[in-house]
Amino acid sequence: MDLYPYTNTFPVQRRLPEIGRARHEVLAEVQAMAHREDEPAHEGQISGSVYSGDVEHYAFLTEVFGHFGHANVLQRDMYPSATKFEGELIAMVAGLFGAHHVPDHTVCGVVTSGGTESLMNPLLAAREAGRQRGITRPNLVMPTTAHPAIVKGAHYFGVEARRVAVGSDQRADVDAMADAVDDDTIIVYGSAGTYPHGLIDPIDDLSELVIERGVPLHVDGCLGGLILCWGPELGIDVPPFDFRLPGVTSLSADTHKYGFGLKGSSVLLYRTPELRRLQYFTVEDWAGGLYASPGMSGSRSGGIIAAAWAAMVTLGRQGFVDIARDIFHTAARLRSIIEAHDELQVIGHPLFNVAFTHRQGAPLDIFHVNDALAERGWRLNGLQYPPALHFCITRPNTAPGVMARFAADLDAALESARRAGAAGTPPRSGAAYGAGGASVPGEAVVGAMVGWLDVTQALPM
Repeated sequence: MDLYPYTNTFPVQRRLPEIGRARHEVLAEVQAMAHREDEPAHEGQISGSVYSGDVEHYAFLTEVFGHFGHANVLQRDMYPSATKFEGELIAMVAGLFGAHHVPDHTVCGVVTSGGTESLMNPLLAAREAGRQRGITRPNLVMPTTAHPAIVKGAHYFGVEARRVAVGSDQRADVDAMADAVDDDTIIVYGSAGTYPHGLIDPIDDLSELVIERGVPLHVDGCLGGLILCWGPELGIDVPPFDFRLPGVTSLSADTHKYGFGLKGSSVLLYRTPELRRLQYFTVEDWAGGLYASPGMSGSRSGGIIAAAWAAMVTLGRQGFVDIARDIFHTAARLRSIIEAHDELQVIGHPLFNVAFTHRQGAPLDIFHVNDALAERGWRLNGLQYPPALHFCITRPNTAPGVMARFAADLDAALESARRAGAAGTPPRSGAAYGAGGASVPGEAVVGAMVGWLDVTQALPM
């Protein structure tokens, strides 16, 4: 994969230019790159990543952003609009996740920069609550399918991450998690749905567990929350995973995914204001005055919050339901396409994010299948434990003809994979988060990913 495709196309800026470039020239360059990079998504051959794909929708959100992109949400007196946008955005999202079932309607929240911050903040709040109870060696209990961002938070905050093996259905094993909970456990984690397989952990059972043990429960709906919430309205069996369950103390949902906002927005909800306040940070004795921020972010762009709000209010309930219907229908069709092949097996019963692997004893490697699909322009996500691929359905994938193309290309990819396996050819792709069909040899995964992160420090001469 060429990480520097523009080196010979556009000027490479190795230092600040002495004289600024013309705006029309810069716009032409940016537009050319954007067109090239968005084109595969518009063809509907990308898993996840681009959730709306509606060019007019993005143009509208960009216009909204432009009015407040320069605004700092910390300065509430200058930009009270941010309070309106953020408060209403939180209220709208809370209403989708059973907030009205909570006595006294105490559910509240914050808008964050994305799923990582929305997972790390409740962990921080739980650590602070644990400190108030005298816990000095805190631990977090979670299934191995939990998003790595929560492990990142544990690393940053000095919390032991207890990763518990999932059951044969690839969902959280509640009995095993119960065994891992002890007097130093500050929070339990579950997903709706999991990033690898799109599955909903048994949140109802986890709710009962945390009530019995007296610890908080965070539900990670960052990826799937804002699509799964529409399932019951469409007659799809989605088990409860939100504030209808009394043990759920916090829940996160990314508005920049199935909320169809611009990248950089997520909503984190808490059952009570007391929990939310535990993530606040204040300094009372600074020379610059009293400092207070609601979470890890300091300055936040009012444009991102305004755009997320605008996406919600312009789509409205009916708009979201119509999109969800198409996504659920397309995911079901994708499952039937995969299940038509004896060599392949869908993992669990996904509703929007379909993971599949090769059956035990099948004469092919799933990553050979990925290689062949990538050659045909498809970008699926490689998984490990077990080796698998997933195809997260978004709006561009629901366009007419996309699934028919996938079915034909999957037939060809399976034939190619059989030949590659028979020839003993190693697959080029593997399982690397965010890398799609990138070539990452198994024995060099960590080094390859570090190199991936270093890419902006190593521009080619």
